[in-house]
Amino acid sequence: MSEIRSQALNALLKPRELERPPRITCILPAYNEAENLQQMVPLLCEVLPNLSSDFEILVVDDGSRDATAGVVVAMSDLYPVSLLALSRNFGKEAAMSAGLDHAEGDLVILMDSDMQHPVEMLEVFYQHWLEGYDMVYGIRADRSDEHPLKRRLTHLFYQALSRSAEVEIQANAGDFRLMDARVVKALRALPERKRMMKGLFAWVGFRSIGVPFKVNPRFSGATSFGLRRLSSLALTGITAFSSAPLRIWMIIGIIISLLAMGYALLVVLSTLLLGSDVPGWPTLVAGIGFLGGMQLLSVGILGEYISRIFAEVKGRPVYLVSDYIRSSKTPSAQSEMTAPAAIPVQDAD
Repeated sequence: MSEIRSQALNALLKPRELERPPRITCILPAYNEAENLQQMVPLLCEVLPNLSSDFEILVVDDGSRDATAGVVVAMSDLYPVSLLALSRNFGKEAAMSAGLDHAEGDLVILMDSDMQHPVEMLEVFYQHWLEGYDMVYGIRADRSDEHPLKRRLTHLFYQALSRSAEVEIQANAGDFRLMDARVVKALRALPERKRMMKGLFAWVGFRSIGVPFKVNPRFSGATSFGLRRLSSLALTGITAFSSAPLRIWMIIGIIISLLAMGYALLVVLSTLLLGSDVPGWPTLVAGIGFLGGMQLLSVGILGEYISRIFAEVKGRPVYLVSDYIRSSKTPSAQSEMTAPAAIPVQDAD
């Protein structure tokens, strides 16, 4: 159903007619990416002028422990790159949300800081935006560099999530995307604290198109997105976009109850007709252990959903900003510096 709706929206495409070059904000979430940013920022400053003369690179420092913040501040005198430093490490989903909240562009580009997203694809994304698409996202064309078990589990997870969720979430679509300002405005309106941005990108909809790309190897360092964070993100995705676990355990509970009632009836009839020679202690212990384990598991699933509700009710912010350092090289900052000062109006005597 969502695919049919997407096709209907895309049928309404209209090429964009620009009166001026769009203002572009390129968001780079960064955690311990000092070495990569020294290569990434100059490379972006070579490609982005092909799209627009008015652009800004916004690096969101997610509580890095290396010299990420210092590198960005040093480059801000040479390039139109600004620093948004969070007060601690809140995670990539929060860092992306912070970047989207502070993006001022007509177009917003979201990509990783580790050089794995090819910057040459930005011109392809931009052409699709000119065709009328509101969101253009990259689809990973090859996962041969990943462990076969991880590939299989990823495929099964997104397949199950898409079937049970209210929207279809692309398995190979990542955070590499270009968005129109109205898409960003819609994302800002979503209030939840526990976030899976892939799901939110799919949920807001709009006219979207996926573009295959090949992932580059990391220029430096190792990813901090390990098994623990991936598992946490998967759990967030399940509880945020699907109530299937609750329904599944309700069905399991009904089946077990019916089996228990059938077994109870069988025991009663057997006792009345044949008598009771065997005490049935092993059966009783096995039944109690099985049902106890099932109850604890179902309570754990309920607890996971309740913990998400508790996090939302507390209403804590998704992130906290410690520093926001704007570059003087951005066209908007330069226009503010050269603008004439306002003349105060004095009351007549």
